[in-house]
Amino acid sequence: QVQLAESGGGLVQAGGSLRLSCVASGTIFSFDTMGWYRQAPGNQRELVATITRGGSTNYIDAVNGRFTISRYNAKNTVYLQMGSLKPEDTAVYYCNAVINSFGKNWFGQGTQVTVSS
Repeated sequence: QVQLAESGGGLVQAGGSLRLSCVASGTIFSFDTMGWYRQAPGNQRELVATITRGGSTNYIDAVNGRFTISRYNAKNTVYLQMGSLKPEDTAVYYCNAVINSFGKNWFGQGTQVTVSS
């Protein structure tokens, strides 16, 4: 059974940085795409960034230039380096992993990121 475990969230002042990590376990297969979503109170969960197995990345406009997604395929790990954080980045951040041939994707339990002004 695939499990995703996030870490690295916390409280940071505006302008600061945080690095989120997510380790996937329970499969011998490599994920086609890994990514990060976030959900702020009262809002829907939104996609933040994705990275393919080959390293192609995609970001939403709100974080482009401030966040960097990366992954270590050999350990099924994905990272999100967040910089120049803003109060509007406050949310629970969820790791996501996709295996296309299975038609499945998985989410972690989430890690809280709070940015104070």
